[in-house]
Amino acid sequence: MLRIKRDRAPIGAWLDALDSRAPKNVIVVAMANKLARIAWAVLSSGNDYRPVAA
Repeated sequence: MLRIKRDRAPIGAWLDALDSRAPKNVIVVAMANKLARIAWAVLSSGNDYRPVAA
């Protein structure tokens, strides 16, 4: 699957919840979609990325 340390990543809890209920291919596409949306928001606003504190 995705090789990130989920306990350290801000997106880890979301990924764990999705992993428990969706097939691997759906998770990969959802993660790519989420990262693309974050990248678009950062690039279009010109602000630095600020992950939401858990």
